[in-house]
Amino acid sequence: MKFPLISLVAFAAISPLWNNMRVSAPESAYYDPTTRQIFVSNVVGAADKKDGVGWISLLDTSGGMVKEKWVSGLNAPKGLRSYEGKLWVSDIDEVLAFDIATAKEAARVKVPGAVFLNDVAISSNGDVYVSDTIGGKIFVIKRGTAEIFAEGEQLESPNGLLVEGNFLIIAGWGKGVKPDFSSKVVGRLLKMDLKTKKITPITKKPLGNLDGLEKDSSGDYLVSDWKSGKVYRVSSRGKATLWLQGFKGAADLGYIPEQNLMILPRMGDNEISAYRVPSGAL
Repeated sequence: MKFPLISLVAFAAISPLWNNMRVSAPESAYYDPTTRQIFVSNVVGAADKKDGVGWISLLDTSGGMVKEKWVSGLNAPKGLRSYEGKLWVSDIDEVLAFDIATAKEAARVKVPGAVFLNDVAISSNGDVYVSDTIGGKIFVIKRGTAEIFAEGEQLESPNGLLVEGNFLIIAGWGKGVKPDFSSKVVGRLLKMDLKTKKITPITKKPLGNLDGLEKDSSGDYLVSDWKSGKVYRVSSRGKATLWLQGFKGAADLGYIPEQNLMILPRMGDNEISAYRVPSGAL
């Protein structure tokens, strides 16, 4: 199998600005720009089991724990995204919303046919998109009801999602996913037109078992490869540069634009770490 030529950053070990180890199998880190706080989903147990042991933590931007169990009693919470004072979170086969001011449940949407709901992205009009990595689908929630938005092998087992204007950016896990989450072919970064649903690859060749996805202040994408424990910077033209590596499960990363700071859930390390993103576009 041929893999893409990837530009490597000449780096020694890059130390994080801060760590927080009061987390348990952290899957997603999300910076809420309104409250300027970081939300972290903790799977805790199995990623596909309804065991009720998962929770969401609340951190400040210095990595300090504000509230370890801001919301608890979830199953395997993963993707996070806020919209108009509510935090949306995927949880296996349903999506919940919590009022950020009170931490009270504000909505619970069952997603019929969902297998393994993962990341969450929200458009400017409030449409909630959620990926189903194992099911090979992307759902959309409108007015409290979920429906299939797109499905098929062309989505490359969608994981990370990001709404960018009229497009949905998709981080693919790969094709031919096996029970151990390995894949016959690793995934690419894709762009889907939200109106026509036409898909255009950003990275022309396979890049990795992609998970986290955000865009930094320079216009580059920050993309994590969960299985290989790597983080890439990818230009809008598709040039991929390996930035960080050596993690046990580089999961759904967050980004703080005011500090140019990436927040990385290290799922297998039971740790959250913050890294300053190199300045300047690729």
